[in-house]
Order: sequence, then structure tokens, then C-alpha cells
Amino acid sequence: MAKGQAGFTLIELALVVLLLGLLASLSLPLLSGLNPNNLDRAARRLSGTVKYLYNEAAMTGIEHRLIFDFSTNRYRAVKRDAQGELLPLRGIAAGYRLPEGVRFLNIYQPRQGEQSRGEVTTTFLPGGWLEETIIYLQDADERKMTLRLAPLTGLTEIFEGYRDFR
Repeated sequence: MAKGQAGFTLIELALVVLLLGLLASLSLPLLSGLNPNNLDRAARRLSGTVKYLYNEAAMTGIEHRLIFDFSTNRYRAVKRDAQGELLPLRGIAAGYRLPEGVRFLNIYQPRQGEQSRGEVTTTFLPGGWLEETIIYLQDADERKMTLRLAPLTGLTEIFEGYRDFR
């Protein structure tokens, strides 16, 4: 380098790279904590599916159903065609397996009682009504969430922990 020219030495550059690496190693764990865990993600996804089915039933005038399967920790949606046959839906309601470590703990419906095995069905009627359903989810850390499907609005209320609505 000619005299009088300014620049960085190799030591200065190494120090900057070291500081950037240190900052990255400290901030990445904090940023990864912003991602929702599997239980929160499952609750939000289920809530979106419920609202979608509620709107579809009201707009199309066709009965829809959401079927929960305890053995596979999946849910799927079907609709009734003009002949009364149940047809599977595509897209958001085609079927969804709960994320790893998340499971249905139990499901409560006033007319059916509490169930924790087999399949449970929630019906969305064309007039803008759905069967009240309380869904209890649990993750591998035994953290629980309660989802209450509101009959007249199609909204899902999500609560941390186990809430008894009976």
C-alpha cells in the first residue's frame, strides 16, 4: 500500500468478523423463539379451518362436517352433495395431521358428551350454525389448550390450559 492510503488491516477485519459471529450466535436463539410452537400452530390452523367451513356452509347452502380422528391425530372435512353423499373437500380442509407431539386429548359436545376415542364429527349447517364443540389439545410437554367452537358465529375461542365449559 502506498503511503497515505487508508485501509483495514487483517487483524481489524478478523475482529469485525468475530464480533458479527458473536452477535449472530446470541441473537439467533432469540429469533427462533418468535416462531410459535406446535401446539399454538395446531390451534391456529384448526381455528382457520373451522371459520372456512362455517363460511362455506353459509355461502353455499350445503352442510359441511369436520371429522376428528383420535387414532391418527388428524382432522378432515367433508360436504354433503345434492344426493346426500359425503364428499371429501380439497385445499385447507382436505385433511391435516396435528404437528409432531400434539394430540387430541378429548372433545366435548353437549349432545354427545366427552369423547376421547374413535372419530368425532362437528356439523356445519347451511343456515350459519355449527354444533358447539370444545376441543382439548395437548403437546408432548403436557401443555394444554382449549378451543371452543362458537355455534352462532363460527369463531374459535382459544384458551391456554384446560377449561371446562360443561
